[in-house]
Amino acid sequence: MFNNKELFKTAFKEQLVSRLGKNIEEASAGDIYKILGALIRESIGREWAETNQAYKVQEEKQVYYFSMEFLIGRLLGNNLLNLGLLETARDGLLDLGWSLEEIEEQEPDAGLGNGGLGRLAACFLDSLASLQYAGHGCGIRYKYGLFEQKIIDGHQVELPDNWLQKSNVWEERRADKRVEVRFWGQVEVREDNGRTVFDTVNYEKVWAVPHDVPVIGYGDPHVNTLRLWSAESSMDPSKMQIEGHNSYYRFLDYYRSVESISEFLYPDDSGYEGKLLRLKQQYFLCSAGLQSVLRTFDKLELPYSELPDKVAVHINDTHPTLVIPELMRILIDEKEYGWDDAWDITNRTVSYTNHTLLSEALEKWPANMVRELLPRVYMIIEEINKRFCGMLLERFPGRQDLVSQVAIIESDQVKMAHLAIVGSYSVNGVAGLHTELLKRNVMKPFYELFPERFNNKTNGITHRRWLMHANSELSHLISESIGTGWIKRPHQLLKLETFKDDSAFQEQIMSIKRSNKLRLAAYIAQKQGITIDPDSIFDVQVKRLHGYKRQLMNILHVMHLYNEIKDTPSADRVPRTFIFGAKAAPGYYLAKSIIKLINVVADVVNKDPQVNGKLKVLFLENYSVSLAEKIIPAANLSEQISTAGKEASGTGNMKFMLNGALTIGTLDGANVEMYEMLGDDNMFLFGLRSEEVLDYYRYGGYLARDVYGKDPRIKRVMDQLVSSGPFCCHEREFGLIYQSILDHNDEFFVLRDFNSYVETQAGIDQAYLDPQAWATKSIVNIAHAGHFSSDCTINRYASDIWDIRPVRPSINV
Repeated sequence: MFNNKELFKTAFKEQLVSRLGKNIEEASAGDIYKILGALIRESIGREWAETNQAYKVQEEKQVYYFSMEFLIGRLLGNNLLNLGLLETARDGLLDLGWSLEEIEEQEPDAGLGNGGLGRLAACFLDSLASLQYAGHGCGIRYKYGLFEQKIIDGHQVELPDNWLQKSNVWEERRADKRVEVRFWGQVEVREDNGRTVFDTVNYEKVWAVPHDVPVIGYGDPHVNTLRLWSAESSMDPSKMQIEGHNSYYRFLDYYRSVESISEFLYPDDSGYEGKLLRLKQQYFLCSAGLQSVLRTFDKLELPYSELPDKVAVHINDTHPTLVIPELMRILIDEKEYGWDDAWDITNRTVSYTNHTLLSEALEKWPANMVRELLPRVYMIIEEINKRFCGMLLERFPGRQDLVSQVAIIESDQVKMAHLAIVGSYSVNGVAGLHTELLKRNVMKPFYELFPERFNNKTNGITHRRWLMHANSELSHLISESIGTGWIKRPHQLLKLETFKDDSAFQEQIMSIKRSNKLRLAAYIAQKQGITIDPDSIFDVQVKRLHGYKRQLMNILHVMHLYNEIKDTPSADRVPRTFIFGAKAAPGYYLAKSIIKLINVVADVVNKDPQVNGKLKVLFLENYSVSLAEKIIPAANLSEQISTAGKEASGTGNMKFMLNGALTIGTLDGANVEMYEMLGDDNMFLFGLRSEEVLDYYRYGGYLARDVYGKDPRIKRVMDQLVSSGPFCCHEREFGLIYQSILDHNDEFFVLRDFNSYVETQAGIDQAYLDPQAWATKSIVNIAHAGHFSSDCTINRYASDIWDIRPVRPSINV
C-alpha cells in the first residue's frame, strides 16, 4: 500500500502505463478514475482475503443482511477515507495535475437503491466493517437503477439509469460461485423409506451469478462483502436449434425474461406482469443468497441444528421475506430435516426490520401468483399458515376474528409482513415512536402474541461519510477542538457542548457553513444558471416525494410568502432560498404534479424582480447520494415535516443535524428522539402529534373545506392552483392536487398543520437574525448527533438481536 505521496504517484503512473498504455499527459479524467479504483482494489485484496479467512478459522457467527436496496452512492472518496489515504491521494493527484473532486465526479452513483431503506443498508455495511463485525450484504445487481430524473418544462421525465455503462471498478464477478434458482414447475409427492419427498419437476432454471463488492471498514484493515446477484441464462443456445424454426426467437424471449430479473430496480407493479417480475426478483434474491450462505456454513462441517449459532439472516423490510419458506424448503427437501426441527432452525435464524406504518407498503401477493411461480414455496407458506392458525384456535377457541387479523394467507393474498413476524425471532422498529405504533396499532395482535420478539433499534447514519467526507472542513475543526476519538466513538461529539457559547468557535462554525453554501451556490449557478444569496437561509427538503412527507405543504408556504411579498413589497424580509430535491415514482401522478408545482413556483418567483433578494426556489433534479453530499453541509434549515405517525424514522434528519442544520419538524419518527435531546431551544416543532392524527383517523372531526373556508391565506394559495393567477399555467394543471386536499379531505393534514407551520417559520426568521444564537443551536445539534451514528445502532443490533462480537483478523494469507 502507498504510504506517502511520492509512493502513490509512482504506483499510479506505473499502473496507468501497464493497464492503459498511457502516460499522465495523455490520460483522461475517466482513465484517472479507473486507475485509482484499481489501485484501491489491489491494495485491499490481501485484507479482504485475511478477513474472510479469519471468519472461517475462528468460526464466529456471521450476519447476512438481505435487502432489495443498497444505496451505496459513490465509493471512491469513501474508500480512500476509510483506508486513511484521502489526503495522500488528493495531494498526489494535485501534483499530477488533477483534482480529486473532479475525479470523484467520474464515478456514477450506483443504481442499487432509491430511498432511506437502501441508504440505511449502506450505512449499516460501513459500520459493520468499521466495527470489525462479520457482516455482509446480499442484494441484486440491477443493470438499471430506479431512473435518471430530468426536469423538462417543469415535469419529471424518467430516463434509464444506465449506471453500469462504463463497468463497475469495485466489483468482482464470481462465476465459480453461481447457484441455480428455480421457477414454475409442478410438485410431485412420493414416499421414500417412510419419508415424504417433494420433487419439483418441469421447472425453469436460472443462474444467479454473484458480483462481490468489498466493503472497507474505517481504520484497521477489515473488509466485508456486498454480494450482488445477477440473473443469467442457464440454457445452451446450441441445443435450441433442433427444436424447430422458431427456436431462435424462443431463446431470445427466454433470455430476455431471465435478464429482466436483475435489470430494473422496482419495476412498475401496477399490472400483473410487473407484480410477477417483482415477486421473481424477491425470490431470486432470497434463494440465491441463502444457497450462498449455506454453502459457507457447510464448510464448518457442523449439523444444521447449529445454524442459528453461526448464521444470522436479517431481512430489511418485507421484500426478502421469502427467505423464511426458502430456508424451510432447503432444510426439509435437501437436508432431510423434519418440519418441527426445520421450523425451529429457521425461526432462530431469521430476524426482521419493519420500515413502514403505511398499509399500502406492507406487501401482499396474490396467492395464485405465488402458487404458480413458486409451487413448493407456496406449499410451505400454506403449511406455516395452517399450523399458525391451528395454534391460535387451540390457544384462543372461538377467536376466528383474531385468526382473520393475523393469518398469513387471507382473502387469496399472501401477507408478507405477517409471514416475516411469524417466521422471525426478532421484529424491530426503526425509531421509538415507530416501534410503539407497531405494537399499539399496526401489529398489535402480533405484539400481544409475541411480545418478546418486538424491540426498537432507532436508525443511524455513518458519520464518517456524512461528516468526514461530505464536510471535511467541519470534520477538521471538530478534531482540532476535541481530538479524533469521536471518529470511532461518535458519542464523544458531546464534548462540543463546551464550545457552544465560545464566540471564536461560533465564528468558525459560521464561516465553514458559509463556505459550504458558496460551493453549493456555485454548483447551482453552473447547473441552472441561477444566482442565490449565500447569506439567505438555505431551507432544504430533499427526500423521496410522497404525500405523507408533505413537500406540498412546503411549496404552499412558499406561495404564501410570495403573496405576502407582492402585497407589501417594502416590508423587511429575511432572505430565503428554498431547495427541493426528490424523485416521484413513475406511476405516482399526484407526486409528479407536486414536482411540477414546485418548478412552476420556482419559475415565477425567480423571474420576478419584485421578490429578488428576498426569495428563491430551486428544484435540483436527479437527487442522489452524491448530490446530497453537496446539499446537506450547506443547509441552514432541515425540513422534516411528515404527518406525525407516518414516517418510520428518517435518516435525512440525522445527516442534517450532524452537519449543523436546525430542524423544523413534527414529532414523528426519529424527530421525537432528537427533540428529547435538543428541546425547544434547538429545534423548531409544529403541528399535530401522532395521537391526534390517529384520533382523526378513528373518530373523524377534520374537514379540510372548513379550514379552507376560514383561513384566507389557505384559500388564496389553494385557489391559485386552479384559477387564474401567477402559478396556474393551465386550467387542469394542478387539479389533482386541489382534489386531493378538498375533495378527498386532505389525507395527510396539510391544511390542518399549515397555520402552525407558517407561524413556526416566522419564528425561524427571527432566530436567524441572531447569528450567534443560531450558531449555538447549530453546535448543540452537532454535539448530539453522535447518538444517531450507525455505529451505535449496529452495536445494538449486534448485542440485542444478532449475538455477534468483533472479529480481529490475525492470519496471513
